[in-house]
Amino acid sequence: MRIEFANPAFCRMFRCEPGGIKGRPVAEVLRNDLFERAAAAGGTWAGREEEPECKLVYRAQIFPMEKEPLLAAVIVDISREALAWREFDRVRDATLDRAQEVITRQMKTAQEIAGLLGETTAETKALLVKLMNLARQERLE
Repeated sequence: MRIEFANPAFCRMFRCEPGGIKGRPVAEVLRNDLFERAAAAGGTWAGREEEPECKLVYRAQIFPMEKEPLLAAVIVDISREALAWREFDRVRDATLDRAQEVITRQMKTAQEIAGLLGETTAETKALLVKLMNLARQERLE
């Protein structure tokens, strides 16, 4: 599990010197056990990983090299995409919170209006009943 070759993009992503990477343990550079997991799974592995120290989020595909006792990896930097998703999640959560506040306030307002409407309806009914009773009394007299 040592590095045989790494292109310049890999070195930039993981902040290592191109000349001093050959022969280093993979786990020392990637700071995880991706290649061990791939080896345990028969030589293949695919997934998403994070390297907080390098502020890097990446997607990796590890596979055995044909006719060679080596594993190769294609690693794609998806840090910007991950950041955009985090921002989307933050905005979505804030929007949902705001929507809940609006719903709560709307329900409170509707309850207040219903209470006032009930009070005025009761007052109107009481007044109309009195007027009707007066009209009935006048009719009987």
